[in-house]
Amino acid sequence: MDPITQVAEWILESHKLVVFTGAGLSTESGIPDFRSPGGVWDRYHPADFDFQNFLSRESSREKYWQMATEMYAAIREARPNLAHLAVYELDRLGKLDVVITQNIDGLHERAGHAADKIIELHGTALHVTCLQCGKQYDRDEIQERVRQGIKAPTCDACRGPLKPATISFGQAMPERETREAYRRSAGADLFLVIGSSLVVQPAASMPLVAKRGGSRLVIINRDPTPCDDLADRVIHSQAGPTMAAIAEAVKRRKLPN
Repeated sequence: MDPITQVAEWILESHKLVVFTGAGLSTESGIPDFRSPGGVWDRYHPADFDFQNFLSRESSREKYWQMATEMYAAIREARPNLAHLAVYELDRLGKLDVVITQNIDGLHERAGHAADKIIELHGTALHVTCLQCGKQYDRDEIQERVRQGIKAPTCDACRGPLKPATISFGQAMPERETREAYRRSAGADLFLVIGSSLVVQPAASMPLVAKRGGSRLVIINRDPTPCDDLADRVIHSQAGPTMAAIAEAVKRRKLPN
């Protein structure tokens, strides 16, 4: 059986489909891979991304916001691609338990998913949080302050440092989201990885958790991953066209003619 048909059949058979997404989806929406040579991260010292330095040094906060502003410009203009829309179609057809994503761009929600269908392991770039009192802000509001020349914005309520609601180097993973992601992975009967290299921990261990729980594992990624040998099906291809074909095959089989 060809891989598209096989994966579609497994989706139709499943009762607990968990979709796990990574940076490959973001790049297909036009968001650069900031880790690649020549990307944003090449123009800054790694220490400027460290959470403890952000907390303790005004200079690090300024450089962080400079970098974050460059990244946000691409994120703000991005739109869901064929893969995001295909995953939402599976949700609409009643075949999705949850999306676990390493991405911070909010594109799954823009594609149509309810917030409770998405677990954002690395946070979101669309909001800003005060690290002192916890007050939250819309990202565009804070970016306007940066545009007006405030290099390291602070909280209106307590003057604490503001930071995009994303997880930085040295910052603890969000406890609730991480715990829920492991729980959903362990309960999956089909675990579908899309656009992740599966090298960033602890997120990359979730396919292993799913396999130990008895789940089938499907990996759709342009390049090989460390988990390919464990997978029941591997498709080395672009996420968008592949997922669009899978969703269409599911729809054809699920809906009456």
